[in-house]
Amino acid sequence: MKTYMKEKIDTFRQEHKNRARLLINCPDQPGIVAAVSQFLYEHNANIIESNQYSTDPDRGEFFMRIEFEIPELKSQIKNLEEEFQAIRKQFDMEATFKYVDQLKKVAIFVSKEPPHCLLELLWEWQSGDMIADIGLVISNHETSREIVESLGIPYYYIPANKDIREQVEQKQIELLREYNVDLIILARYMQILTPHFVGTFKNQIINIHHSFLPAFIGAKPYERAYNRGVKLIGATSHYVTNDLDEGPIIEQDISRVDHRDNAEAMKKIGQSVERSVLARAVKWHLDDRIIVYGNKTIVF
Repeated sequence: MKTYMKEKIDTFRQEHKNRARLLINCPDQPGIVAAVSQFLYEHNANIIESNQYSTDPDRGEFFMRIEFEIPELKSQIKNLEEEFQAIRKQFDMEATFKYVDQLKKVAIFVSKEPPHCLLELLWEWQSGDMIADIGLVISNHETSREIVESLGIPYYYIPANKDIREQVEQKQIELLREYNVDLIILARYMQILTPHFVGTFKNQIINIHHSFLPAFIGAKPYERAYNRGVKLIGATSHYVTNDLDEGPIIEQDISRVDHRDNAEAMKKIGQSVERSVLARAVKWHLDDRIIVYGNKTIVF
C-alpha cells in the first residue's frame, strides 16, 4: 500500500508542478481584482479558478482565492512573490501563495472511540480523493494500530490523561516537528489540548465535534440531545482554539431523528454525519479553500 500511495502522490505532484493558489484578504476597495489579474497575466499565468467575496462593498473586508498555472513555475517562484509585494502594499493586503505540488504533511490524532472518522480519512486518502501526505497517527490507545500500520503509516502510542498532559504534549510536539506536520486532525481525540499546544499550531488543528455547535458543547452531546428531545442532530468541524468547541467553524451537517431514536441510535446516526463533515473540512483545508477571519471562516 505504501508503494501504491507513493506512486499516486508522485503522479499528482508531477501533474500539478506548475499550479499555485493565491489567498487574499484586505480592506475592500476598487481595483483589487483588476490589479491581481493583470499581475498574473503579465507573468504568463492561466487562471483555472477564481472566487471572491466582500463583507460590505463600502467599508468591508475583501477575500479572494485564485488558482492558476504558470509554465516552469518553480523557476519563477522567487520573482513572483517579490514582485507581488507592490500590490500587497498598495492594497494593505494579506496574501499567501500556495504551491499545489507541495503536499501538506498531516498528523491524525485518535483515541479509543470507534474509529469511524479515522477510517473515513484513510479511505478518502486511499481512493485519491484526499491528497495529502499522512505522516503519522498519534493515539492514547493501541486500538487502531493494526489498521494504520497495515497502510504503512507510523503509529505512535502515547498514554495521556489530565495529570501528565504537559509531558504528553511535549512528546507530541517533538514528533510533529520531526515529521514537519502542517495539519493536525483530531479524529475523535478525546483529550483537551493545552493553550501552549493550540498556540503552537494556530489554525492548523481541525476537530470534529459530535454536535451541531453551538448546541451541546462539551461531553456527551448525544445523551443531552436525547434528553432535550431534539428532532435534528448534527456534527461540526472547526479549527481548535483555547475556547472549548468555539473555534472558527468550517463545516456542519445534520440528520433527522425522532422520538423512536434513543441516545445510542442518535449516536450511530451522528457518526455517519461526523465522518462526512470532517472529511469535507479537511479536504477544503488541504485545497487552500479556507480563509480564517476573526472567529469565522470564508470557505471558497
